[in-house]
Amino acid sequence: MARTPTKSLFTAELIAPAVGDAFRKLDPRQLIRNPVMFVTAVVAALMTILLVIGQDGLTTGFKLQLVVWLWLTVLFGTFAEALAEGRGKAQAASLRATKSELQAKRLKGDGREFEEVAASALRVGDIVLVETGDLIPSDGDVVSGVASVNEAAITGESAPVIREAGGDRSAVTAGTRVISDEIRVRVSVNPGEGFLDRMIALVEGAERQKTPNEIALTLLLVGLTIIFLIAVGTIPGFASYAGGKVPIPILAALLITLIPTTIAALLSAIGIAGMDRLVRFNVLAKSGRAVEAAGDIDVLLLDKTGTITIGDRQASEFRSVGGISQQELAEAASLASLADETPEGRSIVVLAREKFAVTTTTLPVGAEIIPFTAQTRISGVKVDGSLIQKGAVDSILKANPGAGQTAAATELRRITDEIARAGGTPLAVALNGKLLGAIFLKDVVKAGIRERFGELRTMGIRTVMITGDNPLTAAAIAAEAGVDDFLAQATPEDKLALIRKEQQGGRLVAMCGDGTNDAPALAQADVGVAMNTGTQAAREAGNMVDLDSDPTKLIEVVGLGKQLLMTRGALTTFSVANDVAKYFAIIPAMFVVLYPGLGVLNVMRLGSPESAILSAIIFNAVIIPMLVPLALRGVAYKPMAAGPLLARNLAVYGLGGLLAPFVGIKLIDLLVGGLGLA
Repeated sequence: MARTPTKSLFTAELIAPAVGDAFRKLDPRQLIRNPVMFVTAVVAALMTILLVIGQDGLTTGFKLQLVVWLWLTVLFGTFAEALAEGRGKAQAASLRATKSELQAKRLKGDGREFEEVAASALRVGDIVLVETGDLIPSDGDVVSGVASVNEAAITGESAPVIREAGGDRSAVTAGTRVISDEIRVRVSVNPGEGFLDRMIALVEGAERQKTPNEIALTLLLVGLTIIFLIAVGTIPGFASYAGGKVPIPILAALLITLIPTTIAALLSAIGIAGMDRLVRFNVLAKSGRAVEAAGDIDVLLLDKTGTITIGDRQASEFRSVGGISQQELAEAASLASLADETPEGRSIVVLAREKFAVTTTTLPVGAEIIPFTAQTRISGVKVDGSLIQKGAVDSILKANPGAGQTAAATELRRITDEIARAGGTPLAVALNGKLLGAIFLKDVVKAGIRERFGELRTMGIRTVMITGDNPLTAAAIAAEAGVDDFLAQATPEDKLALIRKEQQGGRLVAMCGDGTNDAPALAQADVGVAMNTGTQAAREAGNMVDLDSDPTKLIEVVGLGKQLLMTRGALTTFSVANDVAKYFAIIPAMFVVLYPGLGVLNVMRLGSPESAILSAIIFNAVIIPMLVPLALRGVAYKPMAAGPLLARNLAVYGLGGLLAPFVGIKLIDLLVGGLGLA
């Protein structure tokens, strides 16, 4: 599984542009998208004006320090967002280098005549010829031919993949290279709308929209800000009643220390970093909402072929009937499969050679090949006056009516049932109408997938395998793979019905798939993960695309989704706890002269009211960059139940958020007092 190397958070190539972007983000049109930081900037601007014209009894040096730290609070917030975006832009630069201006061989008709045009001139429906060594100029579907394609440019994997017309492996991506043979590709996107274009825009953050969770949290932060604004606005009345007066700069400092500036400053960076981490796992999410939903899914539906199994069935055993030896069956099956270029056909020849030393590699001169058709479901060969047939059991018996009434047919049906119960697919073999036996075609379950499904179970996620196989075969493969349930003989309508049933029960559903018949289910699911090896229809229907085409990748997707939600929750808890602690620092210092009894709340024993206020403002600013690495890397996630997870985070970030200001503000107070800054 390929991984994009993770850059260090604080390197010159990332920090220098981020500093410049932080100042550019002071534009009110950008700041207004973060209401809390916008209020902080307005207060900082007001304090700047009062520094020049205000007559409030405070020293210029004290007010200057407040102004500087207020502006730094805003800048640290914009810097956190700029740094998160900068990491995405660095990755997008390498992707953009992959998508240089490509040339295309656009076909003029049905022949091989073509014209060379820029890839940017291609439109949906154009047919292009891509030969050995050519870069594929646009996203599309293979309409004829088969070729090996190097997709390392987008997946990081050096091993080539096969792309061919029809089936579930026809989609190709711009910027990948054909390394053998040739294909004709029908363009499926217009310029600027391709897979890489969307990927570049998403990792740069240019199209990142706030998720519902993020919007809800923003509204909560706005509500808290309004409450504290009203509360601070009432303080002058209380002070006047007590015969005193609170200067505006002090009120401004109180407001900024109480409103949730910490989480507001980091909120956007957390979301951007979550998307960035997902891309580094070679998964492209089309929206942040999909990432968050992945953190909350309850049910995972997986298509069997190509998802749980490797996709190509392999011959694993020859079972003869009617006194025929396995050697005779292997020789006949191999001869019938020499012209069969399917993976199953090739595996039959290999099994016959390895287990029974069948060395025939070419058909005799004059042999007549019987091609497979969907109507007959039989293939084979006529050689030296003999007819060898290979195909579905029912089809072989139907084609040879007399054979169905023999003892060999009864034995064949028994063997067929055994193969089906074992999770395999039987192919019957007949010679001149006489049954020889069956070939056991086995669906090969991907290595390590059982353990991976165990991890999903630990997360509380139920796995359901979806397949068109009969219930016996489906049950055997489900047991081998370790899924919790299965849906056999499933049609696209059955998949949709199952997803809707789960959703009506209040559960979030994720679906993995790669075929066109999976597209409706991928679109209906809360999280639809399409395999990159799949069809264009599947990739368009899903809200995520796995570039490695590894269905078990959803474990990482779920972990990253949970990590995103946990990081946001943990830092929100820390921020709110911070505000509670800062209350004990600044309120007693402000009113101890007017209300001496408040001195008992000065548990930090801060040096002076001015020192307390300045220390709280400094702490409020510096805590933001200190938390930036955590916001970008995310809170560590380990699979466990929700209860213990919540308790752990409350203990670490809730208690930590309460204690950190007491320690931090006291240390800053000692430093401020020692340097004579207040």
